[in-house]
Amino acid sequence: MSSEITGITRANEGIQGISWNILGQTYVPKSKTEHSFSWHATLPPGTFVPPHIHPDQDEYLYMLEGKLDFVLGNSESQATAGDLIRLGMGVPHGIFNKSEQTAKVLFWVSPTKKLFDLFWGLHNMKEQKPEEVVAMAAEFNIHFLPPPPGAG
Repeated sequence: MSSEITGITRANEGIQGISWNILGQTYVPKSKTEHSFSWHATLPPGTFVPPHIHPDQDEYLYMLEGKLDFVLGNSESQATAGDLIRLGMGVPHGIFNKSEQTAKVLFWVSPTKKLFDLFWGLHNMKEQKPEEVVAMAAEFNIHFLPPPPGAG
């Protein structure tokens, strides 16, 4: 993997014009190196990222707009615009938009590992069926867990 290319990725644009639809959300990659991968995510009301674990990545979210509910390990929490969410390597977490407004978030992971490739795979699925998403994610070392009671 190459080093970061100095420059500006414009608002509403992804690197190389990429935009993915994953689980009803829009992900737009902003930067990618061996050490870090970032993307802008738009999470409409009612969408969520099921509880999962990144065994070999730290993940961060910076809330730009809206409100999200989180399952962080064994606890639940909420975050709003301006909050930074830190998801440590190996800690189970799930992300839920239970509000009535769209949430916009800057995500990043370190190191990148295979997450960029997983997003391509999920985006290219004909239909994102839960069991197929879970199976594909496991191939890229992201492990989904059963949803908590009342999630979704």
